[in-house]
Order: sequence, then C-alpha cells, then structure tokens
Amino acid sequence: MAGDAIHKSDLILDEIKRRRTRERTTVDVEDRKVKLVIFTLAGNCFAFCGKDVKKILPVPRIYAVPGSPDFILGVIHERGDVESVIAINAFLGLPELARTQSNRIAVAEGGGMRSGIMLEAILDVIDLPESAIKPPLPTLDRSRRELVTGETAHGDRNVTLLDIGNIFGRMAV
Repeated sequence: MAGDAIHKSDLILDEIKRRRTRERTTVDVEDRKVKLVIFTLAGNCFAFCGKDVKKILPVPRIYAVPGSPDFILGVIHERGDVESVIAINAFLGLPELARTQSNRIAVAEGGGMRSGIMLEAILDVIDLPESAIKPPLPTLDRSRRELVTGETAHGDRNVTLLDIGNIFGRMAV
C-alpha cells in the first residue's frame, strides 16, 4: 500500500515535469513578447513589466524626508532629478528589506506617478511570451490581488508580476 502511494506520487511529479517542459518548449511565434524585470523581495520572486521600469540603479545615498509615510524611504538625486524611493514590502506584507550590496532601485512610472522602488536584488530581465503569464492565484487576499497582474515561472521559481500603477495608486490613498 505504501509502495503504491510512493509510486503514484512519483508518477504525478513526472507528469508535472513533462507538462512544464512541454510548456517551455512550445512557443507560438505569433505570441507577443513581454519584457519583465525579475527581482527578489524577502527571498520571493516578483517582476515588473519592463515598459514601466525606466532605470535600474545601484543604491546611492538616500536622504530622509521628515514627516513622510513609513513606506517612503526618502529621496535620491539622479542626474539632476530628485526621485522618491519607496519600500513596497509593507504593501505586500513582507518584512523590511535588509540593506546589502545587491540592493537596487528600480525607477518606475505608472498610474501618472514616478518613483524609485527599493529591491532586494535584480535576478534577470527577460522577454517572455505573453501566454506564459497566468492569472493571479485565486487564493491571494483581495488587498494583495489588486497589486498582482499575473504569475509565471522563471527557471524553477514562481514569479509574481506586480502592477506598478496599482502600487502607486495605493500610495496616493
């Protein structure tokens, strides 16, 4: 009996691997491509649409702004421009980001706003077929689901695609 259970689970895992391999190797040449900037926050993989990300910067000195909300880390000077820098961890229910040499700031635009977003690390920038992006998981709570536009895989990791416009809209409330 126990041998049957192990055998059945092995068969299920093998089938999942075959399906994933088939999904990766079957690409419709007519399928539109989407550029994604894949990054980590608290060890989880997330992505922004590449069209929303204007620059990726190493972390310069961040100047605190007295009286600003907790999610605003401060402002930076970038080639004559002053950009705010936000921490999106709180919006996603993730712990505060530890500062390391891997940290980057993605300067992004969406929903009529522009800001820098502190990231743990950039993993990759890829072009992905639009069909590889699946709808958000229905198990997400409503407040997080509003920030998520889809899910995909990158290697063996699940990647959650975030909506810059909705994140910035949440800041304005």
